[in-house]
Amino acid sequence: MESLPFLTIDDQPISVKQAVKYLHASGKLPQFIGDILRQYVIEQEISTREDIDISPALTEQTIIDFRLKNQLTDPQVFQEWLKKNGNDYATFHASVAFNFQLEKLKAVITEPKLPEYFIERKIYLDRVVLSRILVDNLELGEELHTQIEEGGRFEQIAREYSLADDRIVNGMMGPISRGTMPDILRAAVDVANPGQLIGPIKLVHETSESGEQRYGLFRVEQYLPASLEDTQLKQALQNELFEKWLAEKIQKLTVKLQVN
Repeated sequence: MESLPFLTIDDQPISVKQAVKYLHASGKLPQFIGDILRQYVIEQEISTREDIDISPALTEQTIIDFRLKNQLTDPQVFQEWLKKNGNDYATFHASVAFNFQLEKLKAVITEPKLPEYFIERKIYLDRVVLSRILVDNLELGEELHTQIEEGGRFEQIAREYSLADDRIVNGMMGPISRGTMPDILRAAVDVANPGQLIGPIKLVHETSESGEQRYGLFRVEQYLPASLEDTQLKQALQNELFEKWLAEKIQKLTVKLQVN
């Protein structure tokens, strides 16, 4: 029995079996199946839950706003736009409603877990703006520390002595995640005040090509603590939690690939 055409290319029918073969050859089959499983889990969840109802008026108003924004208020122009994008009104309407349901599902799934997850991730979300001077021996580092404490300009000394590329910008490193700092540096930074000089600190993973050890003088410029009041951060954490939830759901599925 011939398999049914999956699509046609220049009037040449491509069966599901052939399509799967192409996807496998290109290395895209796992991603293709993963996308199907992801959508399956989401739609199953939406269809069985009663806590993600969306007001029809919200969907209608969103479509109206979209048409106004994109100059599609004329019915004929809108129909042509739908056709051009391989769509029809019913499908477009369902897509808008689905997006609202998906966002509501994300919120329902993740909000109870969000505070705890935020605390777990906070060490990597908190950032500190640092400037540094990197040298190759402890004695020089101590001498430069003394010079700065006695009134020497950190920026000038960084440009003159630092071995790091950021010396050209006065040693400014920019925002650094607390979680990516060496433990010894993070411990010092956590008890320092803005403007305070730290070091010299021996940097275990910072060596030159010849194997020489590096020592760092650091100045704390600004603390940038993470907060769930940051809408963008909250959304990113919700997305992470939702993807974890999806992965757990997918892992429990029994999947069989049957082609012809």
